[in-house]
Amino acid sequence: MAPSTSWTLPMTSNDFRRLALSFPETSEQAHMDHPDFRVAGKIFATLGYPENGWGMIKLTPIEQGMFMRAHRGVFEPCAGAWGRRGATSVRLKAARKHTVRRALLAAWLLAAPKSLSSQFKEDR
Repeated sequence: MAPSTSWTLPMTSNDFRRLALSFPETSEQAHMDHPDFRVAGKIFATLGYPENGWGMIKLTPIEQGMFMRAHRGVFEPCAGAWGRRGATSVRLKAARKHTVRRALLAAWLLAAPKSLSSQFKEDR
């Protein structure tokens, strides 16, 4: 059976939202007029930043570098100090769902309380 092509099609804002909300105890709120995704009150991703068609995922600087090297043209650091700390912009139309899900998982694991993240087992 061939793999589902839905995981290889370009991302949409709704795809990003569905993926972000798929992690346990994640809620959608808003911050600075952008939808954001939180676990235990901590933002791990936003939509529409720096503009429509983009998302932002809060990674470590090391994870940011790994995603940027592996997926050129998809991930780039956000501007300024936030970008130097790992805040990473995602060009949705250039991204693939399986790649963005892995980045969102990494960000969710960083933001989630240890008691919650330790219950959520999945390869990074």
